[in-house]
Amino acid sequence: VQLQASGGGLVQAGGSLRLSCEVSGNSFSNRKLAWFRQAPGKEREFVAAIRKSAGFTNVADPVKGRFTIFGDNGKRTVYLQMNSLKPEDTAVYYCAASTPGKSGSYSWPDNYDYWGQGTLVTVSS
Repeated sequence: VQLQASGGGLVQAGGSLRLSCEVSGNSFSNRKLAWFRQAPGKEREFVAAIRKSAGFTNVADPVKGRFTIFGDNGKRTVYLQMNSLKPEDTAVYYCAASTPGKSGSYSWPDNYDYWGQGTLVTVSS
């Protein structure tokens, strides 16, 4: 399974970006799919997760109301729509996928088996 993330860039505060992550392999809808981020000098942080087969989505409190996660089964792609961006959202964003049907916390990095290469989001003030 390979994950290919894209969509990062430089944006002014208040702007929007959409990140994409294409997931190879089968059982897209039955995998936990998530976005994490890591700012310089900080630990990796959970941002949002989805499992389409379960109708489940979750978004971390710091981005709730501003970020949305959704997926396209046909394109095997998970998206992170980021609105009202703030300078503190600056980080490398990583997409992650679990093996199909895997249980466990959606917000714990160790519960994901595959990771994308990361895409840098920089929000200027």
